[in-house]
Amino acid sequence: MIQLIDVHKSYTKEYETIKGVSFEVHEGQIFGLLGPNGAGKTTLMQMIATLMKPTSGEIIIDGLSGEKNLLEIHRKIGFLTNEIKLDPLSTPNILFDFFAKLYDIPESELKDRRDESFARFGISPFADKRFNELSTGMKQKISIAISLIHNPPVIIFDEPTNGLDILTSKQVTDYLKDLKAHGHAIILSTHIFSVAEELCDEIAMLIDGSIVAQGTVEELVSQAKANNFEEAFFNIYVENHKE
Repeated sequence: MIQLIDVHKSYTKEYETIKGVSFEVHEGQIFGLLGPNGAGKTTLMQMIATLMKPTSGEIIIDGLSGEKNLLEIHRKIGFLTNEIKLDPLSTPNILFDFFAKLYDIPESELKDRRDESFARFGISPFADKRFNELSTGMKQKISIAISLIHNPPVIIFDEPTNGLDILTSKQVTDYLKDLKAHGHAIILSTHIFSVAEELCDEIAMLIDGSIVAQGTVEELVSQAKANNFEEAFFNIYVENHKE
């Protein structure tokens, strides 16, 4: 569903942000990118979401790549960034209607999709409140509902639980598990060990723009000769990070 082949990204001739990254994410799989701030996670996610072009290499989404297929690729992906930038004066109802029209969702399906999505995240009591009047957690839940309004097979989440309270974070992680169970291919970036450990079938550790280790939690712990996942990350980081 998602395939990266030797992807590089440079902003200047002197410095390469992403250095030859390759991996695959399959249907019904949650793939995690784990790394510290500045490792290149957000740059990589933005390239997968087609918001940014790789300097070289190829990114294939559900068999499609290249600028000629951008519209079709956009219909196949849902992308949630950690920076929420929805119209602050709009309401959840207005925003949902607007994005439903962008994705050509039939009027006959709109109410059911709205009711299901709003009920799942407890949005209904706030459906006519202005976006800028809502809590951070509610804004994040509305953003998720809108990002996935078209039920895309490929889901790209950049730090989906960052800054959320415990209850909202639980709602988001439970939703990701449900999406996985329904066959979606999900890639998420995080720097939170517990999120990666709980959700991800496979994890790639991104250090200084390169994937330095990849596998299941158990495989990474074994590879690093560690007692637990957090220790494994730090062992691998120390071994691979260059000052």
